[in-house]
Amino acid sequence: MIIEPRTRGFICLTSHPVGCAQNVKNQIDYVTSKGKIAGAKKVLVIGSSTGFGLASRITSAFGSDAATIGVFFDKPATPNRPGSPGFYNTAAFEEEAHKAGLYAKSINGDAFSNEIKEQVVNLIKQDLGQIDLIIYSLASPVRTHPVSGKRFKSVLKPIGENFTNKTVDFHTGKVSEISINPAEGEDIENTITVMGGEDWKMWMDALQEANVLAEGVKTIAYSYIGPEVTKPVYRNGTIGAAKDDLEAKAFTITDALKAINGNAYVSVNKALVTQASSAIPVIPLYISLLYKIMKEEGIHEGCIEQIQRLYSQRLYAGDLSLDEKGRIRVDDWEMREDIQSKVVNLWESATTENLSKIGDLEGYSNDFYNLFGFKVPGVDYTKDVNEMVSIPSIQE
Repeated sequence: MIIEPRTRGFICLTSHPVGCAQNVKNQIDYVTSKGKIAGAKKVLVIGSSTGFGLASRITSAFGSDAATIGVFFDKPATPNRPGSPGFYNTAAFEEEAHKAGLYAKSINGDAFSNEIKEQVVNLIKQDLGQIDLIIYSLASPVRTHPVSGKRFKSVLKPIGENFTNKTVDFHTGKVSEISINPAEGEDIENTITVMGGEDWKMWMDALQEANVLAEGVKTIAYSYIGPEVTKPVYRNGTIGAAKDDLEAKAFTITDALKAINGNAYVSVNKALVTQASSAIPVIPLYISLLYKIMKEEGIHEGCIEQIQRLYSQRLYAGDLSLDEKGRIRVDDWEMREDIQSKVVNLWESATTENLSKIGDLEGYSNDFYNLFGFKVPGVDYTKDVNEMVSIPSIQE
């Protein structure tokens, strides 16, 4: 079939298998071009099919020749209906990993569930024995709690008072004002339950109890802080409360891993176009301005550049350069004072009429479509493609 992008708001309803595969190959090429990293050799990535999780799996495999197990929740294709981009990404990753002689197996299912945790534990025991790095990169808006069975839903809201500021519709370029009502009732607690650190801790407990963690094991979860302009709706909002919980869990997990000299860290990453970030008001406008500035300064990074730098210059470089709260910072270039000062100045003047000049809305839009395998250079979108792609090792 010929597959074209169909969008609804911040979601693309279709994805392109050839475009997704090319995206994966491009990321692999970047990692291999940077040379080998003396990193972990047996890696579990929870949330491995898109964004930072996919970049982590690629960097582990092609940067450190690691065996990888990936966990994700994606839809395979059905006849005349494309699968989700994460499914196509994983299929392409496994194909390239196997070509390179690397172990790669995947499990598709609800990572919040006890059943998937048990399935992963059994696969590690069967194939790898123990693992030495766990990446936790889940970004789901809902969670069914494995103990209570209750379904929780996260919200994107400020805490305490209304938030009003600029935003942009990145499809049309229209800059407008948006107002968001504050969290109410159980909004904060529900968001923490979905996006906080409880599930990360549950994963680590399950892996430790099963004795599948190697001596000196490391685990990393990803977070974001961001600038002053997004603070009310992000870091000081419901998502920020969840991130605070996630970051606190790093210390709890480290305490539990002391017997095997393990450590848990949170890496604060740069603002990038992901399926999750596209849903957050004001973030598309902020990113489009940020991209323009960082590209002009020659310090722009995508997911793969961020994670390759995290591995090669922080995690396995002998100096984590932790901040005052014990976090690894690879948002350091984004948060440079000169960069943020320029963003603030542009923010104040941003309008529908001038955004295409003062910002990089085209770059934002291209990155968005790239997530779904569209607008990828070198791909002929007029050609028929086979949507019925399978993942070689899939464990259903």
